[in-house]
Amino acid sequence: MSDIVNEAWRKYLLQLQLNPLRTKAITAGVLAGCSDTIAQKISGIKKLQLRRLLLIMLYGFAYGGPFGHFLHKLMDKIFRGKKGNKTVAKKVILEQLTSSPWNNLFFMMYYGLVVEGRPWGLVKNKIRKDYPSIQLTAWKFWPIVAWVNYQYMPLQFRVIFHSFVASCWYDHPSF
Repeated sequence: MSDIVNEAWRKYLLQLQLNPLRTKAITAGVLAGCSDTIAQKISGIKKLQLRRLLLIMLYGFAYGGPFGHFLHKLMDKIFRGKKGNKTVAKKVILEQLTSSPWNNLFFMMYYGLVVEGRPWGLVKNKIRKDYPSIQLTAWKFWPIVAWVNYQYMPLQFRVIFHSFVASCWYDHPSF
């Protein structure tokens, strides 16, 4: 069994090297799908909502993975050659002040408009009501994840690490 796992991991790493964007997108989509499946089961849903699951996977594949891929490449360009705790702190602060608020807002819009098919007025009211507390909660948790990511993860694993933690974190907003 360990030979199979080792071979699968070797092939995954090769794909990550040869096709990094595609591999990160697929990984983010699969992990988002796992997260949503677990969230649906925990919520007590008897029959899996396949449409919702596929739309959450699409979000991870089309947005989450690619956004993370380019964000981390950009961060490495901005802070090229700089190491140490001060640089990690600057990366964390920059990420938390830019991509964190944007990603939470974008996910709330996507979930409300696309996944649940709600009209813009309802989604906008939900965002006005819940976004501040969602973002404040995110700022209590995600800076720690970002610190670990920037301090210890090689560039090629940052999106995967973030996607894995996100798959354990997200409780999809419901209307």
